[in-house]
Amino acid sequence: MDSYLIQVNGHGDHAPMLDVHLKTNRNSMSLGKVKGRKPRWAVRASEMSKKTFNPVRAIVDSMKVEPNPKKAMISLSLGDPTVFGNLPTNDEVTQAVKEVLDSGRYNGYAPSVGYQSCREAVAAYYNCPEAPLEAQDVILTSGCSQAIELALAVLANPGQNILVPRPGFSLYKTLALSMGIEVKLYNLLPEKAWEIDLKHLESLVDEKTACLIVNNPSNPCGSVFSKSHLQKILAVASRQCVPILADEIYGDMVFADCKYEPIATLSTSVPILSCGGLAKRWLVPGWRMGWILIHDRRDIFGNEIRDGLLRLSQRILGPCTIVQGALERILHRTPPEFYHNTLSILKSNADLCYAALSAIPGLQPVRPAGAMYLMVEIEMEHFPEFENDVEFTERLISEQSVFCLPATCFEYPNFFRVVITVPEEMILEACSRIQEFCEMHYQGAEGAQDLECDK
Repeated sequence: MDSYLIQVNGHGDHAPMLDVHLKTNRNSMSLGKVKGRKPRWAVRASEMSKKTFNPVRAIVDSMKVEPNPKKAMISLSLGDPTVFGNLPTNDEVTQAVKEVLDSGRYNGYAPSVGYQSCREAVAAYYNCPEAPLEAQDVILTSGCSQAIELALAVLANPGQNILVPRPGFSLYKTLALSMGIEVKLYNLLPEKAWEIDLKHLESLVDEKTACLIVNNPSNPCGSVFSKSHLQKILAVASRQCVPILADEIYGDMVFADCKYEPIATLSTSVPILSCGGLAKRWLVPGWRMGWILIHDRRDIFGNEIRDGLLRLSQRILGPCTIVQGALERILHRTPPEFYHNTLSILKSNADLCYAALSAIPGLQPVRPAGAMYLMVEIEMEHFPEFENDVEFTERLISEQSVFCLPATCFEYPNFFRVVITVPEEMILEACSRIQEFCEMHYQGAEGAQDLECDK
């Protein structure tokens, strides 16, 4: 028998020395030789990785098209407000991070759900009489996308289903399918400023429905639900006993003629996990700071959902500690003028884009009320040489070097999405090129009919 002596630190209740005897058989320990088995490489990707599918990337990556070399590329496709440098964050925000970094006090691990003081700062920022919050109701996450992932993972099991807006942010489906969760798409109505088709929504609920995702303000639509519409959504959730996952990353990013209502302020009976973060309103998506706000005044979630979120958060040991340390100052000392100026730019761009595209035959933009996007319908009958929105946007790139996302990426064909965070002169130039493109390919009723006959 072989004897091994293992020394451990002598603190706490541990003895300073452990004498461990291991009985081994040297003859049986020849490495790599297992009787009857010939070793061979057999490394395969996991089933979860195979189920992970991002429709935006799948569609965009398959668009093998080169822009027109005679025209500079204008990308209206990426929902990142920092790309062109025209929407910098506020000095208070950057100074807060600099001071935390210089302090050296936030270089270690934090609790997986976030520092208590930082959770208190978020709770204080969003707390209101209609939807009270305490630190224990806040889970800090690595961006809003991780908040959504944790919320889905705690609410739904493989084999259950979730209700997702169409058109809607593609990440919901990407995450759900990778977890073995079925996605049921409920319709939004462009003729009603993208309100939910409530009858269609309620018809999708069954005994396996785990949650309803409500995205307001909306990506990709730029829509903002009214208080009365949100109350009707809550009524469906209450009748069907379905909890809500509220994606409110664009919360408060609404134009002056509109009002944003956090959905949790309108119900005491429906349990809600509200997901948000710094990315959009504070214009720092790369800082990866998000949160889940737990609204559960009837104690329907109980300890089980809270404990589940805690355990799930331990998988990556929490978000960036440097940004956590700056959170209180970012939330409570960013001046109101910063938010106002950002929204003024977005509103101006939205108005310019909407007016310009409305004047183009064959296009029907839907006026946005917030967020950073607008959706445009393509009257495909007037562009018969294109099969669908993907072909339309491909040709727009190759001929005019303007890149808009085809709305097939959002499960909504024959539309495209425009990002309105770019500089004003770029918006105007892009709209001018889109007009030139449409005038080149537009067919009136007779022309379109003739072209169909030629086919």
